[in-house]
This record gives sequence, C-alpha cells and structure tokens, in this order.
Amino acid sequence: MVFFVTGGSRGIGEAIVLDAVRAGHDVAFTYRHRQEQAREVVERARRLRPEGQCRAYQLDVRDSAAVEDVGDRVLAEFETVHAVVANAGVNVNNLAVSMSDDEWKTVIDTNLTGAFYVCRYFLSPFLAQGCGRIILVSSIGAHGVSGQVNYAASKAGLLGLSAALAKEYGRKGITSNVVVAGFFDTDMTREGMSESNRNFWLQYCPAGRIGELGEVSTAVLFLASEAASFINGQAIGVTGGLDWAP
Repeated sequence: MVFFVTGGSRGIGEAIVLDAVRAGHDVAFTYRHRQEQAREVVERARRLRPEGQCRAYQLDVRDSAAVEDVGDRVLAEFETVHAVVANAGVNVNNLAVSMSDDEWKTVIDTNLTGAFYVCRYFLSPFLAQGCGRIILVSSIGAHGVSGQVNYAASKAGLLGLSAALAKEYGRKGITSNVVVAGFFDTDMTREGMSESNRNFWLQYCPAGRIGELGEVSTAVLFLASEAASFINGQAIGVTGGLDWAP
C-alpha cells in the first residue's frame, strides 16, 4: 500500500509516516519548510525498511496548483496511491475580537482548504482504480477552544468535508473518515497550548495522561486497511475520553 501524508516532517505526521513504513507500506509525505527535519524522517524510514520507498516533497497545501504538481510527481514516482492522510495544520492564536483577516485566513486555508485540495486531487486516481482511503486528522479543538476560533472552525470543517466525501464516493470503493486527536506532546501543542489548558487536560482527561503519537498512527493505519472497508463517514476520537477543551 502507498500512503500520501501531508505535514509528515514532525509530530503526528512523522509518527504516521514512520509507522506506515514500519508496517511495510511505501510513503510519500509533504513538508512546508522544515527540509532538514524531512530529510531526517526519510533517513529514519530507510533504516526501518531499506527495501521500501519513502520520499519527501515540499508543499504548501494552500496552493492548489502546487498540490496538483506534487500529486502528479507522486503518481509518476509511486505509480499509485491507496491512502491519503490530510494532516498538515497550523494554529495562530488570538481572541475572536482581535483576530486579523490574515490570522483567520492562514489557518483556514491550511487546515481546511488545503485538505480539500489534496482530497480533490486524489479522488480522480481513486475513482480510476476503484478504491481509496481518505483520512483527515482533526482535533478535539473542533468543539471550540478559547483563543483559537480559526483553528476550531478549520478542524470542525474537516468533519463536514469528510462526511460529504463519504456520501459522494462510498459506492465507488472510497471511504473517508476523520481521526479526532486529543492532547499529544507535539511542537504545536508545546508552542500553542497555554499552561492552564495543559493542566486542565491532565486533571480532567479520563485516561489521566496525554496521548502517545503511536496511538494516533495506529488509528490511521487501521482506517487505511481492508479491515476498515465498512467504516465510512465516521469521526474516530483518540482523546483519552475527554471530548472538549476549555
């Protein structure tokens, strides 16, 4: 199986890339500007599975023409893609009353519109081959987070995007599902989560801890597998049981 993963140079995306390689899959992944980190992920993948393919592509998913260009290159080099994982995301925090147009647009265009561009591109090859898996990585923030109205809206939008894709293409052998991630120790949460929110999570999460990255990638790999062929249009929470944030 061939995976295409956006935002694969760090955090949840890196875990998905490496666990897919470890499971015997070939992977194409994208990064926006962390070229050295992307190279390190490729090297780690080669050490895990020397006979496999793992390649990195620079891409800003906000650019629809660039998405098409990278998609063409991936299909030329890998011949096919079986699973698309839209994981690329950013957050730019501010209260709604103070949020600028650019702060809103940057997050929506990356997290939601970029995911749509990627899905739209790969639907054609999925339809041609009669099967495909779309997996969107959302967040517990989809239910609303103080100071992150742009992020919350983008992650909630992924739920609607996936549900519509599931209904439009389920009969064509294409499934679309969302993994809703809780609090994981990543660069984004370290940079963007307040200490009060971090303490809230640890206090109220029923699991009593933050998540481990492999727990997200395990869910993604399952949804990409044949065993999940009857799971479509669903939002799978990997949240430790806490389904809202302050």
